[in-house]
Amino acid sequence: MIDHPKPACIRAVRDALGFPSIMLCASMMAFGSLAQQSGYSLGMALSLTAGIWGLPGQVAMIEFHAAGASILFAVLASSLANARFMPMAVSFLPLIRDGVRHYGWMYVLVQMLSLNPWAAGQRVFPGIIPSVRVYYYVVFAVVCMIAALIGTAIGYFGIGNIGRPAALGLLFLNPLFFSVMIAGTRVRPAIIAILIGVPLGPIFHYLSSDWGLLAAGLIGGSFAFWIHRKTSKAA
Repeated sequence: MIDHPKPACIRAVRDALGFPSIMLCASMMAFGSLAQQSGYSLGMALSLTAGIWGLPGQVAMIEFHAAGASILFAVLASSLANARFMPMAVSFLPLIRDGVRHYGWMYVLVQMLSLNPWAAGQRVFPGIIPSVRVYYYVVFAVVCMIAALIGTAIGYFGIGNIGRPAALGLLFLNPLFFSVMIAGTRVRPAIIAILIGVPLGPIFHYLSSDWGLLAAGLIGGSFAFWIHRKTSKAA
């Protein structure tokens, strides 16, 4: 059981410097390339990575801007694309609350939340006392964000001419890796949601490329929740 900030920070660095940072860097290289091709400055691309901190929302922002949509609709689309962060934050923040002295810092901490630290926390927090978990979370999230910013810059300067199809292919690594990470947490409702959502995603996308992803998430997630409730009661 880890009961001191230093070993928690060391563990966070070790965990984050593996596949999470590698996959984030690769995915954000694709985003940097898309941002460069869409006419964004490097500063704006880095700001989108750090500010939105969610690849679907970042891509939505660029796509809507490229289509000539108003800033209001671009922000709305980005927010909807990253709507998954709301239930993640609700389930995750209570796990680190004991280590936060001033409640106002929670607004800063929630901005750093992404699926990488969420999944890592679900896996590692049982072995860390509650008052120390926030140290692990902050260090892990900072390492991931640095990797993402580096990937954005590399993509902006280094692979700006790889072509849109190749960049979109790199973007696909992100949800694929996230699915593996969620399954690795062995959280039963999450695994049920993946098993239902994976086949529903292509079907709903075929029916509607604009609303397919949102519909698949809403219907698949609700169905997974219902199955979990029913099977839990039966057990």
